[in-house]
Amino acid sequence: MSFQTPLTIYDAIKNISSRKYLLPAIQREFVWSEEQIERLFDSIMRGYPIGSFLFWKVSKESVKKYQFYEFICHYHQGKSHNQKAVLMGDEEIISVLDGQQRLTSLYIALKGSYASKVPYMRWNNPAAFPKKYLYLNLLKEADDEDLKYDFRFLTEEDAKKRDENTFWFKVGDILNFDPQDPSQINDFLIENQLATNKFASRTLFRLSDVIFKRTLINYYLEEDQELDKVLNIFIRVNSGGTQLSYSDLLLSIATAQWDKRDAREEIIKFVDEINNIGRGFAFNKDFVLKTCLVLCDFNDIRFKVDNFNAQNMAIIQNNWDKIKESIRTSVELINTFGFDYQTLTSNNAIIPIAYYLYKKGLNSSYVTSSNFRSEREKIKKWLHIVLLKQIFGGQSDNILRIIRDVIRDNLNGFPVDIMKQRLKGTPKSLDFGEDEIENLLEYEYGKRYTFSVLALLYPTLDYSNLFHQDHIHPRSFFTSREKLLKLGVKPEDIDFCLENYNKIPNLQLLQGNINMSKSAKPFIEWLDENYKDDIAKNQYKELHYLSGLDLSIVNFRHFFNKRKEMMKDKLMQILMF
Repeated sequence: MSFQTPLTIYDAIKNISSRKYLLPAIQREFVWSEEQIERLFDSIMRGYPIGSFLFWKVSKESVKKYQFYEFICHYHQGKSHNQKAVLMGDEEIISVLDGQQRLTSLYIALKGSYASKVPYMRWNNPAAFPKKYLYLNLLKEADDEDLKYDFRFLTEEDAKKRDENTFWFKVGDILNFDPQDPSQINDFLIENQLATNKFASRTLFRLSDVIFKRTLINYYLEEDQELDKVLNIFIRVNSGGTQLSYSDLLLSIATAQWDKRDAREEIIKFVDEINNIGRGFAFNKDFVLKTCLVLCDFNDIRFKVDNFNAQNMAIIQNNWDKIKESIRTSVELINTFGFDYQTLTSNNAIIPIAYYLYKKGLNSSYVTSSNFRSEREKIKKWLHIVLLKQIFGGQSDNILRIIRDVIRDNLNGFPVDIMKQRLKGTPKSLDFGEDEIENLLEYEYGKRYTFSVLALLYPTLDYSNLFHQDHIHPRSFFTSREKLLKLGVKPEDIDFCLENYNKIPNLQLLQGNINMSKSAKPFIEWLDENYKDDIAKNQYKELHYLSGLDLSIVNFRHFFNKRKEMMKDKLMQILMF
């Protein structure tokens, strides 16, 4: 391995565009944020070092032996994956072992775009991912004291907005200028009335200089063709520090060792598949890799390089279809329980479910078959309990091994009672005390564990439908002390109302369309409008723990405390079994 003559950024971008530079299958995917790319360009403009790179020269004889991927040009946070490179094998290529994130960032900024999710918009909304390009403000330095140059990812529409301190120049347009002909930049400045602005002129010429002329890509070149050696170099370079997540490293090793399938492509595609079930989940490669270790009954299920040896990877590869079926069925099952990416507070909690299905050889029919209805209810209750007890928090390997052993030895049904007995008296106990149950009712609207508490209180709902967490007494009533006083609440109860209106005793689960119609109406008014029949009204009250309660906002404190008692009694029946 030797140090080579440095390249310009322009040369590197040309090599990526022509597919001379590619990524090996052992590389992770692109993970840099917009801010990281913006800071990279600020560093380049200020003459700061951006680190060295490590390339692998793959001979034309070796190209056909391995799988390579192209760089991402137009990044989309929700669905961007590197595409397989189709190579003829008649020429050598350069494979990037270290520096992929930086090179991809340069490529996206100069030739592509970046689409990240807008906060609070749903993942399945196309408008949540506007296409943005990297721009540089030619009129003013960055406001951030850590930065000098104001680089920002903007939509084309936002970039058109100009004032006396703002002129956004699309960074990729610098490639349209001939670096040997400075008059082109001068003409641009004149055409845009920037010729007399020294900052604009210096900034644009400096951008051209750092892209076309300065040799900033310092790299080492490895020419050995043995994958084992290259893999060892890759691990040495990427496993120390935070440059590469451990799951990415392990996926890289699996990819190098699977001979019948492409592990990287299979696992990434499968993660996308299960994340698209129902209203969406947030599973990742870590979850799939960990589940593989558990389902294949390896003694050691820690994320260690040694556990991803050739023998173990062969077992996972040979059982991959069955593993996928078990995981997919588990996700489909918990989707019917009403879970999604917001309410499933621990992905690892469904690994025991997947293990049970795997050992029993059960497929997707398990989710709907009437033969398993009672067992599904038992699993649903167990899942809510383990999430509320947070037994998979922190280092969960030990608890996963214990539960796996219990399931493996008790396959006549999902062994909830035996698990409970096995964990009794340990820090991971499934037992609830009275104080713990009372504390569950302190969870607030929209918080991580609120759904599980409400779902235990509403065991008969069909969660294949969308249910909203709804405030019985609308939260719009609790915006100020003055509003509550106008509604007739006693002055001495105001603080209590403001402190507690958002907690579970003022919440219910309502089907989405019904909740929309309820809106912010006073609860008694809404109830009378929608349930004119006394029998129906009483059934509603019974379902929602409202029987015998004063439902007027005036007596909110009494309502809250009495409903809390009813809910606590119900939870004690459910949880203290």
